[in-house]
Amino acid sequence: MSLVKAFQWRYATKKYDTSRKISPEQFDDLITTLQLSPSSYGLQPYTFFILQDPAVLEQISRAAFGQPQITTGAYVLAVTVQTDIDESTVKKYIDKAAVARNTERKNLEARETFVNSKLSLLSAEQKIEWAEKQAFLAVGVLVSAAAEAGIDASPMEGFDRAQVDQILGLKEKNLKTTLLFALGYRSSEDEFATIPKVRKTKEELFITI
Repeated sequence: MSLVKAFQWRYATKKYDTSRKISPEQFDDLITTLQLSPSSYGLQPYTFFILQDPAVLEQISRAAFGQPQITTGAYVLAVTVQTDIDESTVKKYIDKAAVARNTERKNLEARETFVNSKLSLLSAEQKIEWAEKQAFLAVGVLVSAAAEAGIDASPMEGFDRAQVDQILGLKEKNLKTTLLFALGYRSSEDEFATIPKVRKTKEELFITI
């Protein structure tokens, strides 16, 4: 399936077929793609929680106002962002980079100083907003990877973030929820599967100057 055809096929699935499962190999492919997603400075200031405990999913469902994707999806993820981004965040990345690139850490110190100088210009709230942008970039990659694989996906913002943060114990982990994400196969009873897409025309969307 080409990516164009994949996106013509996909839609924001509302109800999943609980009898169809995503294989472990397929799911591993998806999260590996997610792992490889680009992020500013390569810092990946986010964590994805794979929610499998039925009791937790039931609580999340209530916090998401009973949206059926939470309880019918084959996999449900909570997308969370880091709330304590600082020099230690950059240090961890530089430490890993030195190992991955088989170089002495001192060779990357200029990069470390540069990234810290940019992040120091942001307030704590601005850093969280920046982290959310990086998380949404990764989610876009996941949507694309799922569509290409013929797997349905539902990114969701309609939930009580404070409740989900409490359910997952995120405050003590210096994280906060920004998105919920369901994966699976659409139900034949999902009426939204047949509704035509509404998009801007290319003339409206693109301006050449």
